Amino acid sequence: MRIGIEAQRIFRSKKHGMDIVALELIKALQAVDKENKYFIFVKKGDDKCLAETENFKIIEVPGITYADWEQFFLPIYARKCKLDILHCTSNTAPLGYSGKSVVTLHDVIFLENKANSSNFSWYQNMGRIYRRSIVPASIKKANRIITVSEYEKNQILLKLMLNPGSVDVIYNAYGNHFNSGIETDAISEVLKRYNLPDHYIFYIGNTDPKKNIYNTIRAYRAYCIGSVDPLPLVIADIDEVFLARVLEKTNTKSLRKNIVLTGYIFNPDLPAIYSGSDLFLYPSLRESFGIPLLEAMACSTPVITSNTSALPEIAGDAALLVDPANEKSIGNAMMTLLSDENLAKELVSNGLRRSKLFNWNVSAINLLNIYKTA
Repeated sequence: MRIGIEAQRIFRSKKHGMDIVALELIKALQAVDKENKYFIFVKKGDDKCLAETENFKIIEVPGITYADWEQFFLPIYARKCKLDILHCTSNTAPLGYSGKSVVTLHDVIFLENKANSSNFSWYQNMGRIYRRSIVPASIKKANRIITVSEYEKNQILLKLMLNPGSVDVIYNAYGNHFNSGIETDAISEVLKRYNLPDHYIFYIGNTDPKKNIYNTIRAYRAYCIGSVDPLPLVIADIDEVFLARVLEKTNTKSLRKNIVLTGYIFNPDLPAIYSGSDLFLYPSLRESFGIPLLEAMACSTPVITSNTSALPEIAGDAALLVDPANEKSIGNAMMTLLSDENLAKELVSNGLRRSKLFNWNVSAINLLNIYKTA
């Protein structure tokens, strides 16, 4: 087969969830498939994180915006390659492409109206509008649809009124560099580079409302009030301006001295930051999967996460589950886990076992089978 994979953003230096998933799956396909011919369509970027192999060719596709790259230029290059199938990895697909296609629909959060649009940045709102416009039409054209959890499959079937047999679930996984064997010196070097303390609670925030930062900050206040010597809260992926807005709206400005901002954390540094933390906090309101759960578990870090959406499906018995809408539930869980050494050890042990159930090579084999059936 001649297989095209849309991987527009994998070469950008600051990658996020869908970019990392696409990259890891392509690398795993390189390991498990030496027969089929692959064409990886990317946008030019600084991080050359993927190399060509004998049957994997990287093709740089021009374009200024996400939309013109995908809707105008991608189908032109895909047709030139005479593909048997085109796999679009990030929810949307070119409407003008008439060949066979597979679409990975990571989630249908953009079709849900649980969050006020004023809570989103202009960029996030534009993305929601684009997906609302493109996804229903591109899904109708696709030969197969992939999503990342049973929970999300049910949401997709509900929102888009699809035949259950048209949607396949392929679980995400985590990189091999996330493990419990990181040397102490390596951890210390990364913590020093990001100006982090020796002990801390780690939370990946960012500005997306689903990450629940407002309630997380309120929960952290409750934890600080109930603790004699509270640990600092390390927050990734937000800036001072956004934090100031959150602290003002939650009436928690006094907490600023307890909070450390890292900015964007490059993926190779994440294992050390997980390993250096006493607790990983992930109380999202809505997730279709939750790769950070597995990353933290693989690094022997105890986890608190939400009892909603796909998070219990991924966490299993390896995390302390909380109501993300209840700040007291989150705060009490933090106090409990940080004061109960036996509970922390149990979660770490369960997490190491649980994380081993998710493997990119297995996901790649399942993906290859879908290519064949499509």
